[in-house]
Amino acid sequence: MIGNFIADHIRGNNYTNFSKEIQQGIFLHREIDTFTDAHEIVRKSKRRLHARYRHYDGVIIDIFYDYFLAKNWADYSAIPLNVYTDAINKLFLEKSAELPLKSQNFIKYMIEYNILYNYQFEEGIEKVLNGMNNRTKGKSQMNLAIEDLRELESELQEDFTLFFKDLINFSNQKFKKLTVISNET
Repeated sequence: MIGNFIADHIRGNNYTNFSKEIQQGIFLHREIDTFTDAHEIVRKSKRRLHARYRHYDGVIIDIFYDYFLAKNWADYSAIPLNVYTDAINKLFLEKSAELPLKSQNFIKYMIEYNILYNYQFEEGIEKVLNGMNNRTKGKSQMNLAIEDLRELESELQEDFTLFFKDLINFSNQKFKKLTVISNET
């Protein structure tokens, strides 16, 4: 869980000072990113937004897919979303001091605005998109993407549902392989 969360803040092989479990999470996250970027359904979703957002289309689709996951959480987990996000927030707070500074800062922001829980609401996604737009000094125009979400919601929901089935299978296979490799070393 921790390794997956901090993976975007770890460059190259700067993972060696973390435990094997955290390293596994980092490796799994990287495998998932590669799988996602190459997946035809994700590419289809990105093409729906490309003309307006260019290279920001992938970031927006990531956010939209987070929205669909949170919105449909009960389809994927027996644990209610609020219980899950409370547990995640608690875990990240406990481990925060051990994590990269960027991760620590994001944890504060994530918990303050209850991001994981609020991803299920359009208002939560709109706040995230506005924040991302501010980080790009308005260049990305991500603040406009909420309109695209409303307009394309059914198509993007269908994309997400099909993709997520594949992602679950892929992740389960990769996790098993990482576990076997870890147990051998």
